[in-house]
Amino acid sequence: MTSPRLQDLTFEQLQDHLLEDGLPKFRAVQVWQGLFGEMAASYEDITPLPKTLRAALTLRLPWTRLDLLQLVRSKDRKTAKALFQLEDGETIESVIMIYPERSTVCLSTQVGCAMGCTFCATGLGGFVRNLTPGEIVAQTCFAAKWLKDQGRRLSNLVYMGMGEPLANYDATLRSIRILNDSRGMGIGARSFTISTVGLPDGIDRLADEPLQVNLAVSLHAATDQRRSRLVPVNDRYPISAVLGACRRYIEKTHRRVSFEMTLIENVNDAESDATELANLLQGMLCHVNLIPLNAPTTERSKLGTSSSDRVQAFADVLDRQGIPVSVRSSRGAEIDAGCGQLRARNASN
Repeated sequence: MTSPRLQDLTFEQLQDHLLEDGLPKFRAVQVWQGLFGEMAASYEDITPLPKTLRAALTLRLPWTRLDLLQLVRSKDRKTAKALFQLEDGETIESVIMIYPERSTVCLSTQVGCAMGCTFCATGLGGFVRNLTPGEIVAQTCFAAKWLKDQGRRLSNLVYMGMGEPLANYDATLRSIRILNDSRGMGIGARSFTISTVGLPDGIDRLADEPLQVNLAVSLHAATDQRRSRLVPVNDRYPISAVLGACRRYIEKTHRRVSFEMTLIENVNDAESDATELANLLQGMLCHVNLIPLNAPTTERSKLGTSSSDRVQAFADVLDRQGIPVSVRSSRGAEIDAGCGQLRARNASN
């Protein structure tokens, strides 16, 4: 896709495009409000624009199109997963999660992923390409509209879907700026979380950004030997390099880093693993999220889900060592809500 799409643009860029065509500034406001305020599905839905202008904009700045292939919802109605087809025929996923106090969308930033994590269906499928900012924004617009129809408001965005956000840094950050803009969707910066496998250069870049977004690092093990088994990129960026970047991030931003630990039966879920992790993180401004492995993934990777007793024992060790910890429930197992699972199943059909 060489020509820019509407959802690729910041408000200022949209305004510049329209000014080049001799259009007044208020037209940019109308388009922006139609897209993010009224959640229009196309220019045709932005009725304050003259019909001739709607037709011209369709050619001048095409709409980023995501075709919904499948939407599945969990039995408890708290999780929904969408499978989209992009304009080039590739597919991506988004997951919408409903909690009593918030509604969250988990966004993809790439088609596939090059990180190769052994427990992740996306990583097992390999990397295809980066998403554009507009393709990330369009996922968010879909989620916001879907939630609105359920009487809910989108409150949180987590860049934890398919792909490595910091490997698609510019598109990821531009999508955040677009969605954070108070003239549009106006989602607060602290409602965004970027989840990374731990790319030190990307973490250092993020530390210099003026946006106060949250950082989550997928650690998954406390030793290089064990982490390399689960996260092959650890051979290039070992734990010492990842934590070094995290410490620099904390020093610059004074913001807490979350560490994600996907607990896998008899691989990284022993109390001794928890002790090693606690020793590693002592003195850091951080929080640990424990996530039992999403069960359907085991069919592909042959890895097992940690029992609730082992997860709780792991958490207790961290708590006794003064490391803030929480256990995140695994959601939507029956709808292949784990990263890349629905896409993989669709491709095999």
